[in-house]
Amino acid sequence: MKIILSSNSPRRRELLAGLGIDFEVKVIEGVDESYPDTLPSKDVAEYIAREKAAAYEVADDELVITADTVVIVGDDILGKPHDAAEAHVMLRKISGRTHHVVTGVCMKTKREQHSFSVVTGVTFKELTDAEIDYYIEHYKPFDKAGAYGIQEWIGYIGVTGLDGSYYNVMGFPVQRVYAELTNRFKIVQY
Repeated sequence: MKIILSSNSPRRRELLAGLGIDFEVKVIEGVDESYPDTLPSKDVAEYIAREKAAAYEVADDELVITADTVVIVGDDILGKPHDAAEAHVMLRKISGRTHHVVTGVCMKTKREQHSFSVVTGVTFKELTDAEIDYYIEHYKPFDKAGAYGIQEWIGYIGVTGLDGSYYNVMGFPVQRVYAELTNRFKIVQY
């Protein structure tokens, strides 16, 4: 079975490659990532992952993996910031509290589609404006949900607690993906 990762994220590519699995990257541009306003925030990432998978016509020997990650603070969904001002607002929202990172994943073959979400709780210390500004200026977190990468400086100095998968916070719950490839799809056998 040929595995296709549909993601522009370098972190997702790195994490899937870390499993020692051969895959190729193929991304269909322009997939609508909007979602119904009535959808519970915890279901948004999985909904978008399924929408991304729906854009693919899968061949008999292919398995496509799509994913989406959102950061949820209270009931607010934080996507990717458009600029430094929006990134600052997002980092201020997660400062001094626990938020949830939800990654939805969809795996699709010609015969089957399976999706799931993984949730990780992340607690940040109270960040100063100087720390937030330093991070935004030096790391430009505009391609990251919630305006931060846990594997970067802000994670080093800010994260005080983690409940769940670290890699899920990076945007790809690689342990769960491995389990699904191994158990459900019988693709990976070590």
